[in-house]
Amino acid sequence: MARLERRSLSNRVVDGLRAGDKEEIYWDRDVRGFGVRVYPNGAKTYLVQGRGPRGSKRITIGRHGTIPADEARRRGAALLIRIKAGEEPGAEPGDGKGPTVAELAERYLREHVEVRCKPLTVKGYRQIIVAHILPALGKLPVAAVGREHVAELHYRLRKTPVAANDTVGALSRMLNRADAWGLVPAGSNPCRFVTPYRTRRLERFLTEEEFGRLGHALDELETGGRLPVHAAAAIRLLMLTGCRRGEVLTLRWEDVALERNEIRLRDSKTGPRVVPLSPAAARILAGVPRLAGNPWVIAGREPGARLTHIADYWYRVRERAGLEDVRLHDLRHSFASRALALGEDLSMIGKLLGHRKIQTTARYAHLARDSVKESAALVAASIGKDILP
Repeated sequence: MARLERRSLSNRVVDGLRAGDKEEIYWDRDVRGFGVRVYPNGAKTYLVQGRGPRGSKRITIGRHGTIPADEARRRGAALLIRIKAGEEPGAEPGDGKGPTVAELAERYLREHVEVRCKPLTVKGYRQIIVAHILPALGKLPVAAVGREHVAELHYRLRKTPVAANDTVGALSRMLNRADAWGLVPAGSNPCRFVTPYRTRRLERFLTEEEFGRLGHALDELETGGRLPVHAAAAIRLLMLTGCRRGEVLTLRWEDVALERNEIRLRDSKTGPRVVPLSPAAARILAGVPRLAGNPWVIAGREPGARLTHIADYWYRVRERAGLEDVRLHDLRHSFASRALALGEDLSMIGKLLGHRKIQTTARYAHLARDSVKESAALVAASIGKDILP
């Protein structure tokens, strides 16, 4: 029986896999269903395994050494799309009426998403396409996709409105790209006729008292040895800078300039940017232990590695603080909320958070209105003491 393990398969990782007494399969962490089989004689072959309307299929892609890992992954992702769509991967796709939605999805991921987007975004697109778009529309010629198909797909996902809207959004971008490639008539995208479901943003803003509870919980867990110092520093930096989780976890020491009270983010969601450090944030960074040979500020357990998963530590902290409903990303929202309460305008908050578009920051406009109302109430109360009996 093959032993199942999940890791990100690169040439270096596959080179390092050792043969055992039996065949072993190592599954890729990023493309579900893509893996490499290691034989007792040391040979290694890439494969995919997926389930479609015709049942489960396992297909060999090629031998390691003949084909590099990234190319095998690309081919594997394309094969999985076709399996999910119910096609026979060994047969010529399509039916003479132009490319199918499955073929468009394969090209869209390969030539557009993987080239222009970050890995997490690529993963999100692939999940939506495989889970929702291909089962419903994969076999259809792209030119045959009409309003009724999109409306039915959207309605089928009505119990999960966010997923429904995201699915139609992804399909719409695919069809716009098909338009740009000349695969469909110009302006024929049927997704534009679908009205998105109303959704409610799940935003949580911490009060001063709740920030205090989190601070005490961090101190207690770190002092008691239940929270690694680097994980505690990461959470404190998220609270003090408003940065995204990935921006803190991928911070390198060479990008920290304590003498200028700033850090340089090489690859944030909106591109490179400089984040100013408050004295409190600078103090946290100055206290983070630097490990020899490790370039990462938030170091992991393995030598030279960084901490990649912080969720379990965060759950531990919020449970100790009695704030089980607070998500890690809510620390970023709360940073913006506190800035508004202190009188900063939306333009400045956008700069602090690294927003590229003012529309992104506008989501906090309701907080600005609340701050204005509170200020008006304070002013009116002061005047009221003078003019009212």
